[in-house]
Amino acid sequence: MNYLDKLRQKASHIHQYSSYYGRLHHIEFEGQVASRMKNDGKEYIIWCINDYLGLMNHPLAKQAAAQITRQYGEAYPHAARITFGNSKAHEQLEAELAQLLHKEATFAFNLGYPAILSIVDALTDRHDTIIYDQRVHASLIDGIRLHNGRKFAFRHNDITHFTKQLERVAQTHNHDLGAIYVVLDGVYSMLGDTPPLKEIVALKKKYNFSIILDDCHGFGVLGENGRGTPEAFDVEKDIDVYIATFTKAFGSLGGLVGGKKELIDYLRYSVRTQLFSRALPLAQVKSVLKKLEIIRQEPERRTKLWENTKRFQDGLRAMNINIANPKSPITPILINGTEADGINILMELRAKGVFSYIVCYPVVPKDTCLIRMVPTANHSNEDIDQTLAAFAHIKQKFPGMIANAAILKENT
Repeated sequence: MNYLDKLRQKASHIHQYSSYYGRLHHIEFEGQVASRMKNDGKEYIIWCINDYLGLMNHPLAKQAAAQITRQYGEAYPHAARITFGNSKAHEQLEAELAQLLHKEATFAFNLGYPAILSIVDALTDRHDTIIYDQRVHASLIDGIRLHNGRKFAFRHNDITHFTKQLERVAQTHNHDLGAIYVVLDGVYSMLGDTPPLKEIVALKKKYNFSIILDDCHGFGVLGENGRGTPEAFDVEKDIDVYIATFTKAFGSLGGLVGGKKELIDYLRYSVRTQLFSRALPLAQVKSVLKKLEIIRQEPERRTKLWENTKRFQDGLRAMNINIANPKSPITPILINGTEADGINILMELRAKGVFSYIVCYPVVPKDTCLIRMVPTANHSNEDIDQTLAAFAHIKQKFPGMIANAAILKENT
């Protein structure tokens, strides 16, 4: 079998889904990102951008980035951090992030996905054991796939199954040679739910494990001060490796890993996707620094985000539309039907001026689909109410397809 034969075999299931995505997602909007944008002259309410705090196009942040671009160019510094890619601004950003998150140190990385999988790879060797929620983000899954030691998944947010896996590992794990890592998302990106962190943390002492938490959707959003899911659960001191990105609440690029200084010093010289790639551009660093300042000065942005989230999610629940049990702005509309049914619903929403997207395999398990809606601080009450009216129409036109839909099937 040559490589093309093998490729065709592996891709046999993809063509159906790629045609769906091609029809629905290749749309170009006019102007800067906002709660309402135009495509071919028609205005849509946009529900699929993770710009939680409405900072993506803040004029002060754009000004900070533009000033650096004019002075040094958009790609400066054009080197890895350990060579010619460091700057006082990078170090200032890391110091401010550490202070915000109550961590000894942080390390700012250039892109989230490669950095996250490389962090898992850098921390583990064949003597270590990884236990992970089966719905963690793909970046974590790919890091776990690189691990050549033992790895065990547990059913999503199932504390009983998690404990059974801990017991299974405890019987054979050699603590003299290896560590046990528990890998979790702070907010799960499809259903918007959070892990049972209190219960998981309560088991740390007995089973002697460390927690790696990817909090990309919690950072800046959850917790009284926006310090993420650990603050919301009051377990900040118990999270050993805290990972977040600037792509969600900050509407930017890059991200961070935080923890003890000894951990960060090690990762700074061990995360291969940072050692062998260019540092976060200085324009982005300056933009994120300005956004940190704005977040400190304007806590009402987070207040508005949660007001909009409550108004939207309560309105959907009042119509008996199943949105699972989100603990974040991420709002999944679960479809009780096929991908084709989901597309019909989506296109009807677009006819009503409401724009989002359908999520199907391989992002979620086969034979399931959902429409993923994301309220932001930029949405108005009018945006929300018009969207809820569109869903009321959908419920009448497609009875049963979005009411009492089954929860997403578990991965196998």
